[in-house]
Amino acid sequence: MFKKISIIIRREFLSRVRKKSFVVMTILGPILFAALITLPVIVSQISDSKYEVAVVDDTDLFYDRFQDSNDVIFTNLATDLDDALELLRREKFDAVLHIPEVAFESPSTLRMFSKDAVNLNAKIHVENVLKHEFESLKLGARGIDSEVLRAIETNINIQAVRIQDDGMEETDYPEISMALGIISGIVIYMFIFLFGSQVLRGVLEEKTSRIVEVMISSVRPFQLMMGKIVGIAMVGLTQFLIWVFLTIIIVFSVQAAMPELFQFTPDEQVHMTSSQMLDSEALIEQMDSIQQPDTTAGQVLEALSAINWYVMIFAFIFFFLGGYFLYASLFAAIGSAVDNEADTQQFMLPVTIPLILAIIFAQAVMQDPSGSVAFWLSIIPLTSPVIMMIRIPFGVPFFDLYLSAFLLIVGFLASTWMAAKIYRTGILLYGKKVGYKDLWKWLRY
Repeated sequence: MFKKISIIIRREFLSRVRKKSFVVMTILGPILFAALITLPVIVSQISDSKYEVAVVDDTDLFYDRFQDSNDVIFTNLATDLDDALELLRREKFDAVLHIPEVAFESPSTLRMFSKDAVNLNAKIHVENVLKHEFESLKLGARGIDSEVLRAIETNINIQAVRIQDDGMEETDYPEISMALGIISGIVIYMFIFLFGSQVLRGVLEEKTSRIVEVMISSVRPFQLMMGKIVGIAMVGLTQFLIWVFLTIIIVFSVQAAMPELFQFTPDEQVHMTSSQMLDSEALIEQMDSIQQPDTTAGQVLEALSAINWYVMIFAFIFFFLGGYFLYASLFAAIGSAVDNEADTQQFMLPVTIPLILAIIFAQAVMQDPSGSVAFWLSIIPLTSPVIMMIRIPFGVPFFDLYLSAFLLIVGFLASTWMAAKIYRTGILLYGKKVGYKDLWKWLRY
């Protein structure tokens, strides 16, 4: 039995990995993933284009308030708006900011003109400057010193710390956990649909071409179905592992080549004991280390390094295989029961609704990863592959993880048993429109 299944697995695996599409996607996948991480940082550093904004201030109050930034340059114009707009049409400037005389009483009269879409960074920068200046003018009109209020303004950025069961403290990055969770869930969702649909189309093609009649003479229907499901699963797993390996190599190669783009102050340099706070030399040394230049990419990589990647990768492989086997067996049953792809739609919707619901409830799960909704959706086999991958970056109790894995295995075995009963009857049935009543009869045979 296992020898025949292994032959089918080998045939399905080799026939797919030898395709040009598999080779192309295996190479492009890690390049695209690595580009998503590194390209925005590189582009932002090498970009030398400046956005030039001309300022026409009818109030003469704000000409000296706009300071040039890294990507925005301000030019004060002592002309009226019409002349400034003429310069804009001749492309002397990228945008014209107009501050009318009534702007203080009516801020809605402020305008920023441009021939193309307004640069968002420039717009936000201008809004922030005018917001502070308008507030200062209003405070001064009421006899309040604006510098006093500026001095007491405090930006709060709370660092999340998770206390482990053994009492150890670990820095937590909920934003990174949220992003990693939703990406993992969506990738699982896409992989299940991608490789599950390959099983459906493969079964349907063999049935419509009558090749299956020859194959059934040598192997049992169950062996044929399992060989096809496992073979395609190995294709997906191979591609995923290659993606992970190559993505890590590319990202770390870019980091090694351009270390200045990935600077970050380690967390342990920020924490200070009470004795260090009382030691002036230690305090100065500590403040110097804290003021090291951090970059966005460095902070992201520091947060990613805090993730337990062994658990993430192992859990991803397990829940991908478990979810794939569960849905692939159902897809194989659907492919065996119909004669053409158009007839699969009536059976596909009930099967795929749980996966769609898992994506819909993803936001609620991320907001409360330990809540009852997240718990139940992460242990129900039809939704657990997606929801559990969303929960894992936030930290999942081992009981929930083991229960979800156990029920997913049980669900896979149950779906395979049902799919096998439908498959062995439907694979040799031609020219008959199959309904749910027929499927129920085949399950009872």
